Amino acid sequence: MKTYHKFFRTGLGLFLLAALLLSACSSNEPSVFDTTTSEDTNVSRVPWDYRIVEGTVGDLIGSDMTVLPDNELMPNDGNYATGDKIWSLQYMDAEMTTGANQKTDVRLSSWDTIKTFKTQEEAKKDLANLKVNVTTEVDLVGVYQTKYKDQTRDFAVVELPSGNRIKQPIDDARYKELEKKKKVSVKLEEVHDFADYDSAYAKFRGWAS
Repeated sequence: MKTYHKFFRTGLGLFLLAALLLSACSSNEPSVFDTTTSEDTNVSRVPWDYRIVEGTVGDLIGSDMTVLPDNELMPNDGNYATGDKIWSLQYMDAEMTTGANQKTDVRLSSWDTIKTFKTQEEAKKDLANLKVNVTTEVDLVGVYQTKYKDQTRDFAVVELPSGNRIKQPIDDARYKELEKKKKVSVKLEEVHDFADYDSAYAKFRGWAS
């Protein structure tokens, strides 16, 4: 398992959001958050996504097992037998590199398995604690339009709780709706650190009605 540290600085358009303490399963893994800063760049590693995958127990190797179809070697903590159907909780992290020009490049990792479950219901229960959808009110910096030849595009800029500002394209109707507002409701998806449930990396997931 990879070694991770704590916290990070966000890149443009993404942000760190302190989340409520969740009563999820315990974990001995270190935090997934990691930040390295140099004079010109800031490199952050953050949790990006989680998923549940169905698999089959293959060979038993000592106290470990292989999980088919990828033959991934995992601890046999559930005392599974060869041929048992199991469900794996997997995560993907992201390496975000922000340069001096404030442009952020995102590189996604491959999927890695955290733990296994005997039933899909148990796996979904853990997943529900790791990916949480919330609706919150944020500051609206403003709206603006750009024109190119005969085409007009509308945008809204919102300031997130971390202080970061993100730009989102909007249609003409929403432009008129937001033109004079100071606050706006948005939908967020909090992707929680599986080792530190007080911290989460949140993604903008749309406008709340």
